[in-house]
Amino acid sequence: MKKKIAVTILGVSMAALLLAGCSGVNVNINTNGTQPEAQTGEGTADEGASDEGDAVEMSDLDRANEVAALIDAIYVQERTDETDAQCSAAKEAWDALTDEQKELVEGEFADPDYFGRDTGDASKDDPLNGDDIGEDEILVVSFGTSFNDSRTEDIGGVEKAIAKANPDWSVRRAFTAQIIINHVQARDNEKIDNMTQALDRAVENGVKRLVVQPTHLMHGAEYDEMMDALAGYADKIGEIRVAEPLLGEVGNDASVINEDKKAVSEYVAAAAAADAGFDGVDAAADGGTALVLMGHGTAHTAKVTYDQMQTQMEDLGYKNVFIGTVEGEPEDTACEAVMDKVAEAGYKKVILRPLMVVAGDHANNDMAGDEDDSWKSMFTASGKFDSVDTQIAGLGRIEGVQEIYVNHTKTAMDSEAINNADASAASKGDAAIEDGTYEAVFTTDSSMFHVNEANDDKGVLTVKDGQMTIHVSLAGDGIVNLFAGTAEDAQKDGAVLLEPTEDEVTYSDGTTEKVAGFDIPVPALDEEFDVALIGTKGKWYDHKVKVTSDLKKAE
Repeated sequence: MKKKIAVTILGVSMAALLLAGCSGVNVNINTNGTQPEAQTGEGTADEGASDEGDAVEMSDLDRANEVAALIDAIYVQERTDETDAQCSAAKEAWDALTDEQKELVEGEFADPDYFGRDTGDASKDDPLNGDDIGEDEILVVSFGTSFNDSRTEDIGGVEKAIAKANPDWSVRRAFTAQIIINHVQARDNEKIDNMTQALDRAVENGVKRLVVQPTHLMHGAEYDEMMDALAGYADKIGEIRVAEPLLGEVGNDASVINEDKKAVSEYVAAAAAADAGFDGVDAAADGGTALVLMGHGTAHTAKVTYDQMQTQMEDLGYKNVFIGTVEGEPEDTACEAVMDKVAEAGYKKVILRPLMVVAGDHANNDMAGDEDDSWKSMFTASGKFDSVDTQIAGLGRIEGVQEIYVNHTKTAMDSEAINNADASAASKGDAAIEDGTYEAVFTTDSSMFHVNEANDDKGVLTVKDGQMTIHVSLAGDGIVNLFAGTAEDAQKDGAVLLEPTEDEVTYSDGTTEKVAGFDIPVPALDEEFDVALIGTKGKWYDHKVKVTSDLKKAE
């Protein structure tokens, strides 16, 4: 995985550059060793000053750091009124650098690849952000990717298939990752709608029937965020229907598989074998070749989906197909675990391919990159395999996968709208909940602060006299205290901190562990709220958490 190195941002001219993105100040970047000249439209900032002695020498690193600061400023998940100007300022500053200066760009997130990497021709991609929609719209929602060719073939492939199957409907696009939207806009001047922009566009165009088709793999965190965004438009659009993600319903354990998982397993395994030059999956196995499919992974309860896909591969008789994840969640999908499985099964040749709808950053860098911690590098360095090859191809370009999305969209068209009065109330958890204890899903915005994996993202919700509290057992005992609110408020006099309990969890292999547990007040279901934490180093951190309304009575 790419490592980012934070650098110190130097020079008063950096401030001028940052202002260029948010205050309407124009900045001219010179490459002759002088300070950039800020202009306001009424003359230069130092008009009337002496021409001699005003130039400030700037090093190549200074200039590179200024650009890194501009890139870091747009590497954010929130769009603001300044975003468009910031994207333009970052690209203009980059274009003004010499080739040698570009190689020095390094920030918290910035690097030379941000603008410099060739990911294909953006002009071949259609952002599907036009107006004149009409009354019927299909909104295809994706996480997104800045890799132009992959966006065109994988996401665009799904969009085109849906449009072809529904010629009387307008198909539009939305990405949920503002970081990616900003990247594509800054580098290629292609503007892609986020969820809010796309939904506002639908309202302004008078859309009466909206079908939302997520290209997400599963009902995970991205799907939940999409549903949260749709909830705010329940009373603005006549009918909203949501189609299933690619793999359908999640299910409770690794044994739960469905027709969608079966079909996707067959399609991707066949494509991987064919692209490697084999007549089929069995032929690859006979040739001593393992097909390793790398997904993203998640701390969300939907992570069981990856184990279900492994079960499906086994049920299909694909003994040489192995499921892994970048994040290593579930644990048995981590790179080291998958390498051991492949080696123990006796395969000496490996084909790595993404189990992702789009072959973007994870496929190109985490899977196939040249850095030491990519899957390709780690498989090679292990010395267990004679050859390790990669295939950069997302699921979205497979015709059979596209057809699954088309069918999901059609099913949604025939389903009940989610924004009728009863469904809207249920989705927001507005219905009164009887006093008692319930099993509930507790999610957070952090991979370091979450429910212990033994409890599958679930805690025990207690409801009494209209008040709700959830008890969760965490991963380990590194959190000293929690606070129901922000980190700033947690440090004020009189703040009441949540004290830990000592919980014992039992893992799937029968082992047990003592971990920290907490009773956390829940102000509302299906809505994010603030919980701050302090660890053993004595520093407070802000986090967002949520308890879903999909409750099950505790036994």
